[in-house]
Amino acid sequence: MQIAISIVICSYNREAYIIEAIDSLYKQDIDKQRYEVIVVDNNSKDNTAAKVKAYIAEHPDMQLYYYLETRQGASYARNTGAERSSGALICCMDDDAVAMPGYLQNIITFFEQHPDATGLGGRIIPRYIPSEPKWMSHYVSSLVGNFDYSPVAKPFDNGRYPLESNMIVRRDDFFAVGGFNTSLPGVKGTLRVGGEGKEFFYKLIERGGIIYYDPSVVVHHVVEVKKLTSEYMYRVASGIGRGEKVRMVAKGGMAVHKKSLEYLFKLGASVVIGGYYLLQGKPAKSWPVIQFRIDVLKGYWEPVHKQEVHS
Repeated sequence: MQIAISIVICSYNREAYIIEAIDSLYKQDIDKQRYEVIVVDNNSKDNTAAKVKAYIAEHPDMQLYYYLETRQGASYARNTGAERSSGALICCMDDDAVAMPGYLQNIITFFEQHPDATGLGGRIIPRYIPSEPKWMSHYVSSLVGNFDYSPVAKPFDNGRYPLESNMIVRRDDFFAVGGFNTSLPGVKGTLRVGGEGKEFFYKLIERGGIIYYDPSVVVHHVVEVKKLTSEYMYRVASGIGRGEKVRMVAKGGMAVHKKSLEYLFKLGASVVIGGYYLLQGKPAKSWPVIQFRIDVLKGYWEPVHKQEVHS
């Protein structure tokens, strides 16, 4: 039986969650000969390798494979997973995500019903452990993967695109654009240079691709509140800015200037939103919205991290 979809899970020190992610795919209600799961270990220092290999041994009926990618960065790992895959569709899912029932069947059905679709993104619901922090708001939750674009299936518009932790693309299109740009590796050590998903989908759109959203394609994404420190939020937000700087530098000086003005405008808008939360009597939600935009600007105004990225 031909493999319809390959799920690529890039993992880095997630032994506490990787098995639940894999198990959520094992429990999907489609023939196990129709899909494969490829775990790409991106230099984990914990017991990720041992746990995944043990699961493989205990589930011989599952097409589950483990590979090590020593070049650090999610873009390298995703590209390696795609190269090792054989499915007509390539799906990327995080190592701390949990696929909901019907996940794979909904994806396959969508592409069967939408032959014009190049790619697809689904809903991501944060699973806060132990509970959502009181300072979290709609404007900040995207930093922890919260994503709910539309109540109905529709193409993305206005420059929007799926998040990498729940995205699917046709195999031929993935390789037609060269996969993910490794100059935007995602997390590399303590440095984050993000925007790899944005750049990837923009390349697909530029060549005429249509990217859809389907709210029935759902994963839950684990968010440990104990890790949501100011340092963590800065790392994520500044990584957005760094990634955009890499993208804009490639386009030229005018693009760099225009993006800087755009970010300044968004900072001003965040001050207005923060003030609105204050007036609502929700002061805990006020400052994080503003801090988010400050941190993005800080990352954007840093020098381009070419040396760190390519080392």
